[in-house]
Amino acid sequence: MEQNENTAVLLMYCPDRPGILAVVTEFINQHKGNILYLDQYVNREEKVFFMRVEWDLMEFQIPKDKIEEYFNTLIATRFQVNFKLYFAETIPRMAIFVSKMPHCLYDLLARYAAGEWRVEIPLIISNHQDMESVAHRFGIEYHYMPITKENKVEQEALQLKLLQKHKITFCVLARYMQVLSPDFILHYPNRIINIHHSFLPAFAGAKPYHAAHERGVKIIGATSHYVTEDLDAGPIIEQDVTHISHKDTVDELIRKGRDLEKIVLSHAVEKHIERKILAYKNRTVVFQ
Repeated sequence: MEQNENTAVLLMYCPDRPGILAVVTEFINQHKGNILYLDQYVNREEKVFFMRVEWDLMEFQIPKDKIEEYFNTLIATRFQVNFKLYFAETIPRMAIFVSKMPHCLYDLLARYAAGEWRVEIPLIISNHQDMESVAHRFGIEYHYMPITKENKVEQEALQLKLLQKHKITFCVLARYMQVLSPDFILHYPNRIINIHHSFLPAFAGAKPYHAAHERGVKIIGATSHYVTEDLDAGPIIEQDVTHISHKDTVDELIRKGRDLEKIVLSHAVEKHIERKILAYKNRTVVFQ
């Protein structure tokens, strides 16, 4: 079944109060919008209301370029609503950052090539040349940009120019083994997705699987999150785990860990593409 491209998605949160759900749905209904999806959640501890609503614009009486203005004037200002409005016809544009490990990159590109996601991938950026042939195989621009302490500021500035040139809306770090600067992150708040093993902070360092194996851990996992200035501590989007035993070797731990990493990262990317994630403080609300 073909996806309806003439729809709008509203992601919002505000102080919880009686009637807020009715106010928003009435705004859509009274202007002849047909609601296709609605999910809401109330954080009772902080008294915050979260909602995602999608509606058909076929008969909607407010022009697309005026919906945000109308909603802000009629509802957002009055109810202290923080919101983002998206249109299905606007396809997200993703840039992939990668270093030497191919597992996450291959999984992302396989899903992209199979048409699983409504997304465009104009370019791949890397601090190594190893993945260039992979990019060419999928017909995607590859930019080799080595990073050193001396050239980091200059190279990140060039990367940002590339992202701007290609109108990139979000970035995915597919095991990109570089720490992004705070200035770079500020250009894409809650729009840079990272993946790493879930041993942190217990097993930090270059060989976490070796350390975990020596300790005899019984479970391993992966975490995907938005990147913030606080290293590996941004709002978590997706996580998964698998059980292991004393029979598993270090190589088996690494293989199982990489399987988790690529699946968890792809699930997080999918939720972002579908506009189903609301970041609030250092947490996320991920709608189904």
